[in-house]
Amino acid sequence: MVSMKDISVACGVSVATVSKALNDHKDIGARTKERIRQTAKEMGYFPNSAAQALKTNRTYNIGVLFVDEAMSGLTHDFFSYVLDSFKRTAEEHGYDITFINCSKNGKNRMSYLEHTKHRGFDGVVIACIDFGDPEVIELIQSDVPVVTIDHLFNNRIAVMSDNVNGMRQLFTFIYEKGHRKIAYIHGEDSAVTQSRVSSFYKTSKELGVEIPDEYVRQAAYRNTKEAYDRTVELLDLPDPPTCILYPDDFASFGGINAIQERGLRIPDDISVAGYDGIRVARHIEPKLTTLKQDTERIGYEAAEHLISLIEEPRSTLVQVIMIGGEVLEGHTVRDLNMH
Repeated sequence: MVSMKDISVACGVSVATVSKALNDHKDIGARTKERIRQTAKEMGYFPNSAAQALKTNRTYNIGVLFVDEAMSGLTHDFFSYVLDSFKRTAEEHGYDITFINCSKNGKNRMSYLEHTKHRGFDGVVIACIDFGDPEVIELIQSDVPVVTIDHLFNNRIAVMSDNVNGMRQLFTFIYEKGHRKIAYIHGEDSAVTQSRVSSFYKTSKELGVEIPDEYVRQAAYRNTKEAYDRTVELLDLPDPPTCILYPDDFASFGGINAIQERGLRIPDDISVAGYDGIRVARHIEPKLTTLKQDTERIGYEAAEHLISLIEEPRSTLVQVIMIGGEVLEGHTVRDLNMH
């Protein structure tokens, strides 16, 4: 393995000069610095990360705490795209990311905070987890720099998809297509669900749309079986809706199957809309109308704010960063104004 001493011999300078050049100190001339760096590169020198960590008190490693109730992991379309954006942004700043062990099994299993300390993570991003878990609370209340995605804690930076405005945009779009009998199959109880459901009712009230209790039902996120069952229940009502909103695009596939099995056509006989804007929903026929969340920006903002918190803790503001979305008009919502 090439050492700084090897580079110093090759360049005819002291080890201290090599160290200063590689660490970009300003008291080394530009030409000397460039010569040393070029020599180091040609010799295949890589700094020892453990030694760097001792010197800088930083490992350049960020922990990712991520698990969802359906245990879909990185196949979870929305969060996989968010985390991909987070990873790319972190790597541009020279950071690696490592997943925190979320398994509750195992003899020597550590808590989330213990794992974070053990690995020496500079900070942690938390997404799609039971935020009421005592281990999550312990991590949140520690001195570790933390950014949460789609959940708000006091005194912690949070990057949030604007679920209130997102639902308002989607509901208003459907309303403007002439629909007044609008049903909503929402996800299980969470901060995201509460925001969307409240916005659903608030927007309906503002637009003068009456929502019967039987039009609002619950199915787990990304659960096609439950979405299928709830859709059957809605179709069996004496006065069924003309449009059904689903908790997410993936779940909507279950509802679409239920509708098609009845011999009904989308959108001629009934309309549907999803939420998220996952790529596969743009490739089914008919193309799904949905609210696209900006996964690229959510991941980018989470990484930028966490790294700022790590590197500039005194000047980084604790704030909520709200990221808007947009309605993607597909072919699953019929325009009743034309009929």
